[in-house]
Amino acid sequence: MTATYAGTMSSDVLAHLDAQLGSARRLLEHILRQGGAIRRREVEGVLASLTDIQGEMAARGRLEGERTELLWRAGNALGVPAEAVTLAELTGLMEPRDADEARARSAELRGLLSEIEREHAINRALMRQELSFLEHLTRMLGGGAEDVGYRPPGAAGPNPAQRNGHAALHVLDLEA
Repeated sequence: MTATYAGTMSSDVLAHLDAQLGSARRLLEHILRQGGAIRRREVEGVLASLTDIQGEMAARGRLEGERTELLWRAGNALGVPAEAVTLAELTGLMEPRDADEARARSAELRGLLSEIEREHAINRALMRQELSFLEHLTRMLGGGAEDVGYRPPGAAGPNPAQRNGHAALHVLDLEA
């Protein structure tokens, strides 16, 4: 391995890790914003953050392609398949001071990805909770009927304003 190769590998790996960290930070920001919108029940905010999350996931897909190319190059230099390249082997191809920096950035990235996973799981649980509440509310408003979905105008079915020939009034005082 030449010093030039080690320098090139070092700069490419560090640049890639920087791009991964930037993407992970943006993704975490979007997910945290989504969680806030879910808690405030701001539908537009939830949808806007979902669009941002999808955009960042597309960017992460491109980064994954770059990562694969770096692993392929390292695998060729090491004489092993790209999928067998470990961080220790990859940093062995780098300048020593850059290898330390790569290990630190990699650890930071793993921490961010773990936090993203945790916050995303919380958001999913909150969404399930909200949807369960809406399902319950819809059933209550429908008088307990199982089929309380949309009916086209003129479709057969009970008039929700009348029960047994009498007007049905429901007063809801709900607090989540």
